[in-house]
Amino acid sequence: MSTFFQFLIEQFNHTTALEWVAVLAGFACIYLAAKESIWNWPVSIISVSAYGFLFYREAMYGDMALQVYFLSTAFYGWYFWLTKRVEQHKPIQKLNHSHWIWILMSIPLISIALGWFMDKYTNSTVPYADGFCTAVSFVAQLLLTRKVLENWLLWVFVNICYIPLFIYKQLNLSAILYFVLIIIAYKGYLDWRKTYREQVS
Repeated sequence: MSTFFQFLIEQFNHTTALEWVAVLAGFACIYLAAKESIWNWPVSIISVSAYGFLFYREAMYGDMALQVYFLSTAFYGWYFWLTKRVEQHKPIQKLNHSHWIWILMSIPLISIALGWFMDKYTNSTVPYADGFCTAVSFVAQLLLTRKVLENWLLWVFVNICYIPLFIYKQLNLSAILYFVLIIIAYKGYLDWRKTYREQVS
């Protein structure tokens, strides 16, 4: 057991200040979002920006581009909450068979395209793994904006995929953060599923 804790300490000693900022801001963002605090958004901007630079440094260009998308949604969310605009309640939806076919076709296509591009034109050491995780994250975020129940299942899946990728890139704190995100995403799925069943009952 002591050997294991010594291993963890050694790994954290190799963690850069940039990753500490990204992860700590990420945890703070999760906490503030759960409390429905408007400070969730500026903290999210800090975390996403730090991860953008971190992924650039690690040559994970697909995930770097994804942070740009998340950054734009964070600025929009902050503006939306500041102006206190009330959005009409939108019911939770479920995917039908044709939607699943679209997803199962689009994710591999996006993954291969991103992987090929990064393999050919960048110095990425994990082009196809990065491309795959980016593709799933993009689709999951799209489903989340459409308030589709199954977005949470995709987040659970892709966060599981990110953990070995982060460990391989020696982003150990990020691996821990994404383990927490797995739990949060699964809890989100259970909560939304309960609400959906109440809608249709």
